[in-house]
Amino acid sequence: MLPVVAGLLLAVAAGAEGRRAPGSRFVCTSLPLDAVGAGCPLPPVPAQSGSPPPEEELKATVLQLRETVLQQKETIGSQREAIRELTGKLSRCEVTDGKGPWKKEKGKDTMGDLPRDPAQVIDQLSRTMQTLKDRLESLEHQLRANVSYAALPTDLREMLQRRLGDLERQLLSKVAELEDEKSLLHNETSAHRQKTETALNALLERVSELEKGNSAFKSPDEFKVSLPLRTNYLYGKIKKTLPELYAFTVCLWLRSSASPGIGTPFSYAVPGQANEIVLIEWGNNPIELLINDKVAQLPLFISDGKWHHICITWTTRDGMWEAFQDGEKLGTGENLAPWHPIKPGGVLILGQEQDTVGGRFDATQAFVGEMSQFNIWDRVLKAEDIMNIANCSTNMPGNIIPWVDNNVDVFGGATKWPVETCEERLLDL
Repeated sequence: MLPVVAGLLLAVAAGAEGRRAPGSRFVCTSLPLDAVGAGCPLPPVPAQSGSPPPEEELKATVLQLRETVLQQKETIGSQREAIRELTGKLSRCEVTDGKGPWKKEKGKDTMGDLPRDPAQVIDQLSRTMQTLKDRLESLEHQLRANVSYAALPTDLREMLQRRLGDLERQLLSKVAELEDEKSLLHNETSAHRQKTETALNALLERVSELEKGNSAFKSPDEFKVSLPLRTNYLYGKIKKTLPELYAFTVCLWLRSSASPGIGTPFSYAVPGQANEIVLIEWGNNPIELLINDKVAQLPLFISDGKWHHICITWTTRDGMWEAFQDGEKLGTGENLAPWHPIKPGGVLILGQEQDTVGGRFDATQAFVGEMSQFNIWDRVLKAEDIMNIANCSTNMPGNIIPWVDNNVDVFGGATKWPVETCEERLLDL
Protein backbone atom coordinates (compact mmCIF):
# COMPACT_ATOMS: atom_id res chain seq x y z
CA MET A 1 0.00 0.00 0.00
CA LEU A 2 2.82 2.37 0.83
CA PRO A 3 4.32 2.44 -2.74
CA VAL A 4 0.88 3.24 -4.13
CA VAL A 5 0.41 6.15 -1.76
CA ALA A 6 3.88 7.47 -2.63
CA GLY A 7 3.04 7.45 -6.34
CA LEU A 8 -0.27 9.23 -5.79
CA LEU A 9 1.35 11.83 -3.57
CA LEU A 10 3.48 12.85 -6.55
CA ALA A 11 0.34 13.94 -8.42
CA VAL A 12 -1.11 15.57 -5.28
CA ALA A 13 2.10 17.53 -4.75
CA ALA A 14 1.86 18.85 -8.31
CA GLY A 15 -1.76 19.91 -7.73
CA ALA A 16 -1.00 21.56 -4.39
CA GLU A 17 0.89 24.36 -6.12
CA GLY A 18 -2.41 25.92 -7.17
CA ARG A 19 -4.33 26.27 -10.40
CA ARG A 20 -2.18 26.92 -13.43
CA ALA A 21 -3.13 28.52 -16.75
CA PRO A 22 -3.88 26.10 -19.60
CA GLY A 23 -0.76 25.16 -21.55
CA SER A 24 1.65 25.22 -18.56
CA ARG A 25 3.86 22.24 -17.74
CA PHE A 26 4.22 20.30 -14.44
CA VAL A 27 7.47 19.33 -12.79
CA CYS A 28 7.35 16.07 -10.80
CA THR A 29 9.99 15.22 -8.19
CA SER A 30 10.30 11.71 -6.78
CA LEU A 31 10.36 11.30 -2.98
CA PRO A 32 11.84 8.43 -1.04
CA LEU A 33 9.35 6.13 0.60
CA ASP A 34 10.45 7.00 4.13
CA ALA A 35 9.72 10.70 3.44
CA VAL A 36 6.04 10.15 2.80
CA GLY A 37 5.12 9.69 6.41
CA ALA A 38 7.35 12.51 7.64
CA GLY A 39 6.60 15.27 5.13
CA CYS A 40 3.16 14.35 3.75
CA PRO A 41 1.03 12.64 6.42
CA LEU A 42 -1.99 10.93 4.98
CA PRO A 43 -5.42 11.69 6.36
CA PRO A 44 -7.20 8.83 8.06
CA VAL A 45 -8.90 6.54 5.61
CA PRO A 46 -12.57 6.09 6.42
CA ALA A 47 -13.99 2.64 5.96
CA GLN A 48 -16.44 2.33 3.10
CA SER A 49 -19.05 -0.26 2.48
CA GLY A 50 -21.60 -1.05 -0.16
CA SER A 51 -19.42 0.21 -3.06
CA PRO A 52 -16.96 -1.43 -5.47
CA PRO A 53 -13.41 -1.80 -4.18
CA PRO A 54 -11.57 1.52 -4.78
CA GLU A 55 -8.57 -0.26 -6.21
CA GLU A 56 -10.77 -1.68 -8.95
CA GLU A 57 -12.18 1.76 -9.72
CA LEU A 58 -8.73 3.31 -9.81
CA LYS A 59 -7.45 0.44 -11.93
CA ALA A 60 -10.27 1.00 -14.44
CA THR A 61 -9.42 4.70 -14.56
CA VAL A 62 -5.76 3.91 -15.19
CA LEU A 63 -6.61 1.47 -17.98
CA GLN A 64 -8.88 4.00 -19.65
CA LEU A 65 -6.24 6.70 -19.42
CA ARG A 66 -3.64 4.31 -20.82
CA GLU A 67 -5.84 3.60 -23.87
CA THR A 68 -6.30 7.34 -24.39
CA VAL A 69 -2.55 7.88 -24.24
CA LEU A 70 -1.93 5.11 -26.78
CA GLN A 71 -4.47 6.66 -29.15
CA GLN A 72 -2.87 10.08 -28.80
CA LYS A 73 0.53 8.55 -29.44
CA GLU A 74 -0.71 7.02 -32.69
CA THR A 75 -2.20 10.38 -33.75
CA ILE A 76 1.05 12.18 -32.96
CA GLY A 77 2.99 9.56 -34.94
CA SER A 78 0.92 10.19 -38.08
CA GLN A 79 1.25 13.97 -37.63
CA ARG A 80 5.00 13.54 -37.26
CA GLU A 81 5.27 11.88 -40.68
CA ALA A 82 3.20 14.67 -42.29
CA ILE A 83 5.38 17.37 -40.70
CA ARG A 84 8.57 15.63 -41.79
CA GLU A 85 7.30 15.45 -45.36
CA LEU A 86 6.35 19.16 -45.34
CA THR A 87 9.71 20.11 -43.82
CA GLY A 88 11.50 18.21 -46.58
CA LYS A 89 9.50 20.04 -49.25
CA LEU A 90 10.24 23.41 -47.64
CA SER A 91 13.97 22.67 -47.65
CA ARG A 92 13.84 21.94 -51.37
CA CYS A 93 11.81 25.09 -52.12
CA GLU A 94 14.26 27.44 -50.37
CA VAL A 95 15.33 30.31 -52.69
CA THR A 96 17.36 33.49 -52.40
CA ASP A 97 16.24 37.12 -52.85
CA GLY A 98 19.62 38.84 -52.85
CA LYS A 99 19.83 39.04 -49.06
CA GLY A 100 20.47 35.43 -48.25
CA PRO A 101 18.25 32.37 -47.98
CA TRP A 102 14.59 33.02 -47.35
CA LYS A 103 13.47 32.05 -43.90
CA LYS A 104 10.09 32.23 -42.27
CA GLU A 105 9.83 35.36 -40.19
CA LYS A 106 9.63 34.98 -36.50
CA GLY A 107 6.08 35.29 -35.33
CA LYS A 108 4.00 34.41 -32.33
CA ASP A 109 5.17 31.25 -30.65
CA THR A 110 1.98 29.26 -30.92
CA MET A 111 3.60 26.22 -29.31
CA GLY A 112 4.01 27.80 -25.89
CA ASP A 113 7.32 26.81 -24.39
CA LEU A 114 7.91 23.99 -26.93
CA PRO A 115 10.44 24.40 -29.77
CA ARG A 116 9.26 26.08 -32.97
CA ASP A 117 10.52 23.25 -35.18
CA PRO A 118 7.57 20.85 -35.80
CA ALA A 119 9.81 17.75 -35.72
CA GLN A 120 11.17 18.74 -32.30
CA VAL A 121 7.60 19.35 -31.09
CA ILE A 122 6.62 15.84 -32.10
CA ASP A 123 9.68 14.32 -30.43
CA GLN A 124 9.10 16.17 -27.18
CA LEU A 125 5.40 15.30 -27.08
CA SER A 126 6.27 11.66 -27.76
CA ARG A 127 8.76 11.62 -24.91
CA THR A 128 6.21 13.23 -22.58
CA MET A 129 3.60 10.65 -23.46
CA GLN A 130 6.07 7.79 -23.01
CA THR A 131 6.94 9.09 -19.54
CA LEU A 132 3.27 9.29 -18.66
CA LYS A 133 2.72 5.77 -19.96
CA ASP A 134 5.61 4.45 -17.86
CA ARG A 135 4.20 6.10 -14.74
CA LEU A 136 0.78 4.59 -15.38
CA GLU A 137 2.24 1.13 -15.91
CA SER A 138 4.22 1.47 -12.67
CA LEU A 139 1.10 2.52 -10.82
CA GLU A 140 -0.85 -0.40 -12.26
CA HIS A 141 1.93 -2.80 -11.30
CA GLN A 142 1.91 -1.49 -7.75
CA LEU A 143 -1.86 -1.93 -7.58
CA ARG A 144 -1.57 -5.53 -8.67
CA ALA A 145 1.34 -6.26 -6.29
CA ASN A 146 -0.57 -5.12 -3.22
CA VAL A 147 -2.87 -7.70 -1.66
CA SER A 148 -4.14 -5.51 1.14
CA TYR A 149 -4.79 -1.79 0.82
CA ALA A 150 -7.43 0.53 2.14
CA ALA A 151 -9.71 2.74 0.14
CA LEU A 152 -8.37 6.14 -0.90
CA PRO A 153 -10.09 9.33 0.22
CA THR A 154 -12.74 10.62 -2.17
CA ASP A 155 -11.22 14.11 -2.47
CA LEU A 156 -7.79 12.63 -3.26
CA ARG A 157 -9.27 10.45 -5.99
CA GLU A 158 -11.15 13.37 -7.50
CA MET A 159 -8.03 15.55 -7.46
CA LEU A 160 -6.09 12.82 -9.25
CA GLN A 161 -8.77 12.53 -11.90
CA ARG A 162 -8.83 16.30 -12.39
CA ARG A 163 -5.06 16.37 -12.83
CA LEU A 164 -5.16 13.55 -15.32
CA GLY A 165 -7.98 15.30 -17.20
CA ASP A 166 -5.97 18.54 -17.30
CA LEU A 167 -2.96 16.68 -18.62
CA GLU A 168 -5.06 15.08 -21.35
CA ARG A 169 -6.57 18.42 -22.37
CA GLN A 170 -3.11 19.98 -22.47
CA LEU A 171 -1.92 17.22 -24.76
CA LEU A 172 -4.92 17.64 -27.08
CA SER A 173 -4.32 21.40 -27.13
CA LYS A 174 -0.72 20.88 -28.21
CA VAL A 175 -1.84 18.56 -30.98
CA ALA A 176 -4.36 21.18 -32.23
CA GLU A 177 -1.68 23.87 -32.18
CA LEU A 178 0.59 21.57 -34.16
CA GLU A 179 -2.15 21.19 -36.78
CA ASP A 180 -2.45 24.98 -37.00
CA GLU A 181 1.30 25.28 -37.38
CA LYS A 182 1.30 22.78 -40.23
CA SER A 183 -1.52 24.64 -42.00
CA LEU A 184 0.30 27.96 -41.57
CA LEU A 185 3.48 26.52 -43.04
CA HIS A 186 1.55 25.21 -46.04
CA ASN A 187 -0.10 28.59 -46.69
CA GLU A 188 3.18 30.47 -46.38
CA THR A 189 4.84 28.02 -48.77
CA SER A 190 2.12 28.54 -51.42
CA ALA A 191 2.27 32.34 -51.11
CA HIS A 192 6.05 32.38 -51.29
CA ARG A 193 6.04 30.09 -54.34
CA GLN A 194 3.60 32.41 -56.14
CA LYS A 195 5.71 35.46 -55.26
CA THR A 196 8.85 33.72 -56.49
CA GLU A 197 7.23 32.75 -59.79
CA THR A 198 6.07 36.34 -60.35
CA ALA A 199 9.58 37.69 -59.68
CA LEU A 200 11.13 35.11 -62.02
CA ASN A 201 8.68 35.97 -64.82
CA ALA A 202 9.48 39.68 -64.48
CA LEU A 203 13.20 38.89 -64.54
CA LEU A 204 12.81 36.76 -67.67
CA GLU A 205 10.93 39.54 -69.43
CA ARG A 206 13.66 42.02 -68.52
CA VAL A 207 16.38 39.66 -69.76
CA SER A 208 14.50 39.22 -73.04
CA GLU A 209 14.29 42.98 -73.47
CA LEU A 210 18.00 43.35 -72.84
CA GLU A 211 18.81 40.55 -75.28
CA LYS A 212 16.78 42.27 -77.99
CA GLY A 213 18.39 45.62 -77.29
CA ASN A 214 21.65 46.92 -78.77
CA SER A 215 24.40 47.39 -76.21
CA ALA A 216 26.25 49.79 -78.53
CA PHE A 217 24.13 52.73 -77.32
CA LYS A 218 24.05 54.23 -73.83
CA SER A 219 20.26 54.58 -74.05
CA PRO A 220 17.73 52.90 -76.38
CA ASP A 221 16.90 56.26 -78.04
CA GLU A 222 20.43 57.65 -78.38
CA PHE A 223 21.09 56.58 -81.97
CA LYS A 224 20.68 57.86 -85.52
CA VAL A 225 20.06 56.19 -88.88
CA SER A 226 22.54 57.07 -91.60
CA LEU A 227 21.53 56.88 -95.28
CA PRO A 228 24.60 58.19 -97.16
CA LEU A 229 23.71 57.27 -100.77
CA ARG A 230 20.79 57.99 -103.07
CA THR A 231 19.78 54.43 -103.94
CA ASN A 232 16.61 52.34 -103.96
CA TYR A 233 17.92 49.79 -101.46
CA LEU A 234 19.09 51.80 -98.42
CA TYR A 235 16.27 52.29 -95.93
CA GLY A 236 15.04 51.82 -92.40
CA LYS A 237 11.83 50.14 -91.32
CA ILE A 238 9.71 50.76 -88.22
CA LYS A 239 8.60 47.42 -86.76
CA LYS A 240 5.39 48.76 -85.25
CA THR A 241 2.47 49.87 -87.37
CA LEU A 242 -0.10 52.61 -86.91
CA PRO A 243 -3.63 52.23 -85.55
CA GLU A 244 -6.53 54.11 -87.06
CA LEU A 245 -5.83 57.80 -86.47
CA TYR A 246 -8.00 60.90 -86.60
CA ALA A 247 -5.10 63.19 -85.71
CA PHE A 248 -1.33 62.87 -85.38
CA THR A 249 1.93 64.69 -84.71
CA VAL A 250 5.21 63.57 -86.30
CA CYS A 251 8.52 64.97 -85.02
CA LEU A 252 12.11 64.12 -85.98
CA TRP A 253 15.63 65.44 -86.12
CA LEU A 254 17.30 65.30 -89.54
CA ARG A 255 20.40 66.57 -91.33
CA SER A 256 20.86 66.63 -95.10
CA SER A 257 22.69 68.59 -97.78
CA ALA A 258 21.41 66.58 -100.72
CA SER A 259 20.60 68.46 -103.91
CA PRO A 260 18.26 68.71 -105.63
CA GLY A 261 15.88 67.95 -102.79
CA ILE A 262 16.51 65.88 -99.65
CA GLY A 263 14.21 63.07 -100.81
CA THR A 264 11.72 61.22 -98.59
CA PRO A 265 12.41 61.23 -94.85
CA PHE A 266 9.49 58.84 -94.24
CA SER A 267 6.43 57.28 -95.89
CA TYR A 268 3.46 55.24 -94.66
CA ALA A 269 1.62 52.95 -97.10
CA VAL A 270 -1.49 50.80 -96.61
CA PRO A 271 -3.19 48.33 -98.96
CA GLY A 272 -4.94 50.34 -101.66
CA GLN A 273 -3.10 53.59 -100.85
CA ALA A 274 0.70 53.85 -101.11
CA ASN A 275 0.64 57.56 -100.19
CA GLU A 276 -1.35 57.39 -96.95
CA ILE A 277 1.25 59.66 -95.23
CA VAL A 278 4.37 60.91 -97.03
CA LEU A 279 6.89 63.70 -96.34
CA ILE A 280 8.96 64.39 -99.46
CA GLU A 281 11.17 67.03 -101.12
CA TRP A 282 11.61 65.91 -104.73
CA GLY A 283 13.77 67.76 -107.20
CA ASN A 284 13.39 71.52 -106.95
CA ASN A 285 9.90 71.33 -105.51
CA PRO A 286 9.09 72.52 -101.94
CA ILE A 287 8.72 69.99 -99.16
CA GLU A 288 5.30 68.37 -99.44
CA LEU A 289 3.03 66.54 -97.01
CA LEU A 290 0.76 63.93 -98.57
CA ILE A 291 -2.32 62.57 -96.75
CA ASN A 292 -4.34 59.98 -98.67
CA ASP A 293 -2.53 61.21 -101.82
CA LYS A 294 -3.70 64.80 -101.17
CA VAL A 295 -0.88 67.38 -101.11
CA ALA A 296 0.05 70.43 -99.00
CA GLN A 297 3.29 72.36 -99.49
CA LEU A 298 5.21 73.13 -96.29
CA PRO A 299 7.38 76.24 -95.75
CA LEU A 300 10.38 74.30 -94.39
CA PHE A 301 14.04 74.86 -95.41
CA ILE A 302 16.33 72.15 -94.12
CA SER A 303 18.82 71.20 -96.89
CA ASP A 304 21.77 73.19 -95.47
CA GLY A 305 23.66 70.22 -94.00
CA LYS A 306 22.77 71.17 -90.39
CA TRP A 307 20.65 69.43 -87.79
CA HIS A 308 17.03 70.63 -87.77
CA HIS A 309 14.06 69.63 -85.66
CA ILE A 310 10.81 69.48 -87.61
CA CYS A 311 7.26 68.66 -86.47
CA ILE A 312 4.09 68.24 -88.51
CA THR A 313 0.57 68.08 -87.02
CA TRP A 314 -2.65 67.09 -88.75
CA THR A 315 -6.27 66.46 -87.80
CA THR A 316 -9.07 64.97 -89.87
CA ARG A 317 -11.34 67.79 -88.74
CA ASP A 318 -11.28 70.19 -91.69
CA GLY A 319 -7.90 68.72 -92.68
CA MET A 320 -6.02 71.23 -90.48
CA TRP A 321 -2.20 71.02 -90.52
CA GLU A 322 0.77 72.83 -88.95
CA ALA A 323 4.49 72.84 -89.78
CA PHE A 324 7.23 73.59 -87.20
CA GLN A 325 10.96 74.00 -87.74
CA ASP A 326 13.35 74.17 -84.76
CA GLY A 327 10.40 74.78 -82.42
CA GLU A 328 8.90 77.67 -84.42
CA LYS A 329 5.62 77.41 -86.33
CA LEU A 330 6.33 78.38 -89.94
CA GLY A 331 3.07 77.45 -91.60
CA THR A 332 -0.49 76.23 -91.19
CA GLY A 333 -3.33 75.26 -93.51
CA GLU A 334 -6.55 73.30 -93.88
CA ASN A 335 -8.56 71.14 -96.27
CA LEU A 336 -5.84 68.47 -96.44
CA ALA A 337 -7.79 65.18 -96.74
CA PRO A 338 -10.55 66.44 -94.40
CA TRP A 339 -12.58 63.82 -92.52
CA HIS A 340 -10.31 61.04 -93.73
CA PRO A 341 -9.08 58.71 -90.97
CA ILE A 342 -5.56 57.33 -91.28
CA LYS A 343 -5.91 53.63 -92.06
CA PRO A 344 -4.29 51.10 -89.73
CA GLY A 345 -1.96 48.14 -90.38
CA GLY A 346 0.37 49.72 -92.96
CA VAL A 347 4.15 49.81 -93.36
CA LEU A 348 6.28 52.73 -92.13
CA ILE A 349 9.57 53.25 -94.04
CA LEU A 350 12.41 55.67 -93.29
CA GLY A 351 14.33 57.09 -96.26
CA GLN A 352 12.21 55.80 -99.18
CA GLU A 353 8.88 56.58 -100.89
CA GLN A 354 6.71 53.49 -101.41
CA ASP A 355 4.87 52.79 -104.65
CA THR A 356 3.51 49.56 -103.16
CA VAL A 357 3.21 48.54 -99.52
CA GLY A 358 6.81 48.06 -98.33
CA GLY A 359 8.49 48.22 -101.74
CA ARG A 360 9.06 49.54 -105.30
CA PHE A 361 11.36 52.32 -104.15
CA ASP A 362 12.57 55.03 -106.55
CA ALA A 363 16.20 56.09 -106.10
CA THR A 364 15.41 59.65 -107.24
CA GLN A 365 13.04 60.01 -104.25
CA ALA A 366 15.40 58.48 -101.64
CA PHE A 367 16.46 60.50 -98.60
CA VAL A 368 20.17 61.24 -98.25
CA GLY A 369 21.45 62.22 -94.81
CA GLU A 370 20.89 61.32 -91.15
CA MET A 371 17.82 61.23 -88.95
CA SER A 372 17.01 60.59 -85.28
CA GLN A 373 14.23 60.89 -82.67
CA PHE A 374 11.43 59.94 -85.07
CA ASN A 375 8.28 59.94 -82.87
CA ILE A 376 4.54 59.82 -83.62
CA TRP A 377 1.66 60.78 -81.29
CA ASP A 378 -2.06 60.17 -81.83
CA ARG A 379 -2.97 63.80 -81.14
CA VAL A 380 -1.99 67.33 -82.06
CA LEU A 381 0.76 68.45 -79.69
CA LYS A 382 0.62 71.94 -78.25
CA ALA A 383 3.03 74.55 -79.62
CA GLU A 384 4.78 74.83 -76.23
CA ASP A 385 5.34 71.05 -76.12
CA ILE A 386 6.93 71.15 -79.56
CA MET A 387 9.14 74.08 -78.50
CA ASN A 388 10.28 72.22 -75.36
CA ILE A 389 11.20 69.15 -77.41
CA ALA A 390 13.10 71.24 -79.96
CA ASN A 391 15.15 73.18 -77.40
CA CYS A 392 15.98 70.02 -75.37
CA SER A 393 13.90 71.08 -72.37
CA THR A 394 11.95 67.83 -72.34
CA ASN A 395 12.16 64.31 -73.68
CA MET A 396 8.71 63.14 -74.80
CA PRO A 397 8.64 59.78 -76.65
CA GLY A 398 5.77 59.21 -79.06
CA ASN A 399 2.87 57.28 -77.57
CA ILE A 400 2.19 55.52 -80.92
CA ILE A 401 5.70 55.20 -82.41
CA PRO A 402 8.59 55.88 -79.99
CA TRP A 403 12.20 56.15 -81.17
CA VAL A 404 13.85 53.07 -79.64
CA ASP A 405 16.64 50.92 -81.04
CA ASN A 406 14.77 47.59 -81.04
CA ASN A 407 11.87 49.13 -83.04
CA VAL A 408 14.01 50.16 -86.04
CA ASP A 409 15.61 47.79 -88.56
CA VAL A 410 18.02 48.98 -91.28
CA PHE A 411 18.61 47.42 -94.72
CA GLY A 412 20.82 47.67 -97.81
CA GLY A 413 23.81 49.27 -96.09
CA ALA A 414 21.95 51.79 -93.95
CA THR A 415 23.57 51.98 -90.50
CA LYS A 416 22.79 52.97 -86.93
CA TRP A 417 25.29 55.09 -85.00
CA PRO A 418 25.39 56.84 -81.64
CA VAL A 419 23.80 60.25 -82.10
CA GLU A 420 25.06 63.60 -80.92
CA THR A 421 23.43 64.91 -77.76
CA CYS A 422 20.43 67.19 -78.08
CA GLU A 423 22.54 70.13 -76.94
CA GLU A 424 25.17 69.40 -79.58
CA ARG A 425 22.49 69.31 -82.25
CA LEU A 426 21.25 72.71 -81.05
CA LEU A 427 24.73 74.18 -81.47
CA ASP A 428 24.71 72.97 -85.06
CA LEU A 429 21.68 75.12 -85.95
